[in-house]
Amino acid sequence: MTKTDLDKTNEDEEPAVDYDTLVSRISPIANPLASRKMCKKLFKTIKKAHKEKNLRRGVVDVQKYIRKGETGFVVLAGDVTPIEVYCHLPGVCEEKNIPYCYIPSKKDLGAAVGSKKTCVSLLIKEGAEYKENYDECIDLIKSLPPPI
Repeated sequence: MTKTDLDKTNEDEEPAVDYDTLVSRISPIANPLASRKMCKKLFKTIKKAHKEKNLRRGVVDVQKYIRKGETGFVVLAGDVTPIEVYCHLPGVCEEKNIPYCYIPSKKDLGAAVGSKKTCVSLLIKEGAEYKENYDECIDLIKSLPPPI
């Protein structure tokens, strides 16, 4: 790539979108949805878990390791289409008593794990370095109203 090509790619990036706009784009099954403040705490915990390699990423990995018995909490992106891609995951989580919640943007979820690609689902496992944040996130997710 030449220098002019690099300049063009930086100009093509989308501007930052606010939380309310992201919420308007979510799918109908995205319930329970994390609040703006809760999203920030989840992203902080996700970043720390990523540093320690204590998370599973993607629908296939999350489902496989939940069924194998790994515990933690699951964060799902709310703006995934078609919803058939991951609509079975909340049922799997409820079956294994694993707390889960949705966040408005798959792009933000991917950015939290340090990827330029989007991410649909994450299983965050407990770690010693971020135990307080982890416990706080679990409590916040459990305090959300149950899905209807």
